[in-house]
Amino acid sequence: MKAKRLKLLPLLLIVIFSLSVLTACNSLSDDTGKDTDITGKNGGESGITLDTEPGIEGFKPFEKKVTIKIPVYDRGVEGLPPVDDNYWTKWIQKNFGDKYNITVNYEPIPRSDVMTKYSLLIAAQETPTILMEYDYPKVSQWAAEGAMRTIDLNEFKHVAPTYYNEMENNDLLIYTSIGGETYFVCAVRPYAATEYKWINFYRMDWLRKVGYDHVPTNIQEEIDALTKIKQAGLTDIEPMNLQLPTANYQANAYRDFPLDEKEWAVHVGIDVAALPWEPVKEQIRKENKYWHLGLVTKEFELNDDTNARANFIAGKLYSYGGYMASNVDWLDAFYKNNPGAELATATVLYDDTGKITFDLSDGLIPQERSNTPYGMVIGFSSLASDDQLKAAWMYLEWMRQKDVLHTLQYGIEGIHYKEFDELGYPIMLDMTGKEERLNYNDNKDIWCAVIESRERDTIEDSIAAIAPRGLPQDFTQNMINEFYMKKEKVERGWIYPDPVFSVPIESLNEYRATLQSLFQEFYTKIVKCDPAQFDALYEELSKQYLEAGYQEIMDEKLAAYEAGNCTRLPDKSKKK
Repeated sequence: MKAKRLKLLPLLLIVIFSLSVLTACNSLSDDTGKDTDITGKNGGESGITLDTEPGIEGFKPFEKKVTIKIPVYDRGVEGLPPVDDNYWTKWIQKNFGDKYNITVNYEPIPRSDVMTKYSLLIAAQETPTILMEYDYPKVSQWAAEGAMRTIDLNEFKHVAPTYYNEMENNDLLIYTSIGGETYFVCAVRPYAATEYKWINFYRMDWLRKVGYDHVPTNIQEEIDALTKIKQAGLTDIEPMNLQLPTANYQANAYRDFPLDEKEWAVHVGIDVAALPWEPVKEQIRKENKYWHLGLVTKEFELNDDTNARANFIAGKLYSYGGYMASNVDWLDAFYKNNPGAELATATVLYDDTGKITFDLSDGLIPQERSNTPYGMVIGFSSLASDDQLKAAWMYLEWMRQKDVLHTLQYGIEGIHYKEFDELGYPIMLDMTGKEERLNYNDNKDIWCAVIESRERDTIEDSIAAIAPRGLPQDFTQNMINEFYMKKEKVERGWIYPDPVFSVPIESLNEYRATLQSLFQEFYTKIVKCDPAQFDALYEELSKQYLEAGYQEIMDEKLAAYEAGNCTRLPDKSKKK
């Protein structure tokens, strides 16, 4: 039986999830690239040689060797081969690079410190041919710094029509320009792909031992359960992990509902923490309470995700979460080290009416941040030659072909799978420890350049494709339940997107690094302070934070919003 071809999710679910994404205002990218009357071999304005026939059918080997460098996340996962030199990077070189006289190299990017690595590469004039990230503010900063070259979407469409058409079909062309110049292409994020991929796990066996038959669904229950777990000696460290925030800190749970659109434009986003914002204050107040109760990591400022994962695997943490794939190394290791353990999955802190029951803010709507409608936002190095630019576009188009994408996502028949399930999808073999195994998250850090998740006919099929296999417990249905819970929240308008600005926010680029460091310093002080001094200290440090640049960011964002250079909230999210 042959593998079933991947298909788009039915239109209904796409429509449902489109309610949670951005509604672009008129000033976003006027250059949609729809005027694509390109003919002839040298029709490109940039100097790129365009083949007579568009797309992969027209690809020809370069006369002289062309070298491109592609970024790939290095997540520091033990037991996996180097992200820049493994079975799959060699497979790509053999099947793409050698065919077109292109050398494909990979640049490891530490997932926990993306900006530092890119900054070093930019400063050293060693930027990879492609620069890509999920966060629009980051790629816009690189564009503003001159690290990216502008592109012609007509030319891109000629070289990569499959990739371009996917952008067009998913309404992503509006995100390709900033400040009136076109810099980016965008990978597709089908049906809010990661809405079901991140799963939080809880020690259900511990909860049963202290009298609970469910994962706590509100703050009072959680404090009670964690206290009893600690008193029972089920762990010799604090039962909950806490660590310094490394991305923006938005405190979704404490926002007003409906959220004021100006506040949203000014404070929301993953670019910089919104310390002076009231929801952030209340979220940190909760963490201050947990810290003083001894329920979270005492010296959390020294902690990171590697420590947290190790402690969970060792059976010392109550909870840990991550993205799911057919093989999740840390889950395998957890069950190996904790035979007989029982895990549960849940979205905590909501009661059965969907309201948060915090001591400090009873009755708030449980808001969340929605994923963006795009996956990776991709730009191209200003140091790239015309041939390197074209080779990078060829790389994206080649990878977007169904047979190539299927191989990168599932592997090779006879090696990675030998049989198919009842729906015609590969039944993956256990490749643990083998050179040929798929890299982290089913090679996702390679094929994320074109799409954000494996895509099947239905949500249930798509979830089954990335549900962990070979574990004592099957979490497929849990993941399906998580998806439909998120779907309901979207329909109720409880999930907000981030704003996207069509002009550079210069102050953001200027102060981001300083404010990131300052926020971590202030966060540590506030979490550990005497609760009686909490409000006074918070006011004092918030003032310093504003003076250190956050006020300028707020002012510039507000001006851009009022000038119409920012997306608007979806209408649905303004309804109760």
